[in-house]
Amino acid sequence: MTAVQADPVVSTPYGSVRGRYENGVAVFRGIPYAAPPFGPLRFRPPVPPEPWDGVREAVAFGPTPPKPPYSEAFAQYLSDPVVPGDDCLNLNVWTPEPGPAARLPVMVWLHGGALTRGSSGVPVYDGRPFARDGVVLVSVNYRLGVEGYGYFPDAPANPGLRDQLAALNWVHASIAAFGGDPDRVTLFGQSAGAISIGALLAAPQAHGLVRRAILQSGPPEAAERDKVRRMVRRMATRLKIPATAAAFAEVDPELLLRTQAEVGRLSSPVVGGPAFGIVVDGDLVPRDPPAALTEGDAAAGVELMLGWTRDEYRLWLVPGGLLERVDRLGAVALAGAMARCRVGADVPRGYRALHPKAGTAEIVGQMVTDHLLRLPLHRLADARPGSSYVYEFAWPSTLPDLGACHALELGFVFDTGEAPESRKLAGEGAPQELADEMHRAWVRFAADGDPGWQAWDDTHPVRIFGDGGTHTAHGPRDAELALWAAAQPREPAVTTDLADGVPARGTEMRSVVRRLRLPGAVRRH
Repeated sequence: MTAVQADPVVSTPYGSVRGRYENGVAVFRGIPYAAPPFGPLRFRPPVPPEPWDGVREAVAFGPTPPKPPYSEAFAQYLSDPVVPGDDCLNLNVWTPEPGPAARLPVMVWLHGGALTRGSSGVPVYDGRPFARDGVVLVSVNYRLGVEGYGYFPDAPANPGLRDQLAALNWVHASIAAFGGDPDRVTLFGQSAGAISIGALLAAPQAHGLVRRAILQSGPPEAAERDKVRRMVRRMATRLKIPATAAAFAEVDPELLLRTQAEVGRLSSPVVGGPAFGIVVDGDLVPRDPPAALTEGDAAAGVELMLGWTRDEYRLWLVPGGLLERVDRLGAVALAGAMARCRVGADVPRGYRALHPKAGTAEIVGQMVTDHLLRLPLHRLADARPGSSYVYEFAWPSTLPDLGACHALELGFVFDTGEAPESRKLAGEGAPQELADEMHRAWVRFAADGDPGWQAWDDTHPVRIFGDGGTHTAHGPRDAELALWAAAQPREPAVTTDLADGVPARGTEMRSVVRRLRLPGAVRRH
């Protein structure tokens, strides 16, 4: 007779938790790393959770932070489960071997969602394949939207980023009991999660908590304070309240979410606009993250892996038929992209010359992708040669028009391609061998800092996943990115219409701004 494996119990600084074994992996879900951020703690930095007596059950995902749903156009591709409850600052752990003797590499996952959506409970982020391959996987919930990234005169900035720092401190203090090595922590995230990692790497308070980092489709950046202020002020105007944290804390969370969703429709990755984001606050984020990481000694010694998907922009433009609209708008759409990227006509002319068969939507999409993602990630790798590794994901979804779009690589990285939620974006027939290669590279990087290809140097090696077989190309984006170095940057417009950088003149330009709005206000996934 086979013995029944007892449920795993592990002690944390705040009390013991009981998980369960699932296919040979010990799983703990919904462990609180901070107190519920409501009542007097709303819009405030996180504080430790109340300790508990006895053993706390940790078998179900914990509550998710308040967030609006995706619009129908995006929900057909992206899953975002909701778990009600206030105790939303929680995390999950998958481990092959609980106990302090194991000393396994640790990976901490920060999800994307434009800092307004997403959670650790998305099935694509199942940590079992990482644990199967000898990694302790931790995934984190953190505050979103105005609750996590509103900018107020009477409250500290960046509470959502402070949540992530609190989770990292929890990992440093607790992960050894789950079998992890606190000195081998790899922080990885996609889109808004990657942007968050850039800020954390630049934060002195996070020094020593991270050994390695993987930034997927998100560069280090800080939002302009005025953009975030405008989001808050527009919400305050609709709610007829002062634009202060004290006033917002009195508003019902559901009403706040509805108002946030209404105001958020004015944002788009193509033409910009007010949006929530991490801001330089003089405390947790003392200076602009890209400057801190490329010009200073922030995160010295931290090894990096950086990358993007070949067709990031298609997740921004395909839902709702915006791809076809951009092609129809032609020169007007190009003018909008030039204003968004603050460059003259020489840049799109250069893209046309390099890609003579490309349509307007592809030119606009690749320009904005290069401006937002590839150019700053190139600069980061250039500043850290020898300890940076760069990749591009190029396998196209089997669904119409998506190509190798934003977020498509996630099911391959996590090796969760069989999950229905992965197939929503990838379609049917995603190659398992590609998932094996990508997942193995992420595991190798977490284990010893070498994902299996050449480190960044002046030949610009980029590992290409999924374009005629995995291989290394040298400088595959150099020609496009060189156009930006040669371009004369334009000053941002002083007076703006609905989108930042789009001059408030001319019905044609105002029309393109309206037409390029993205359903569901997904600035970035």
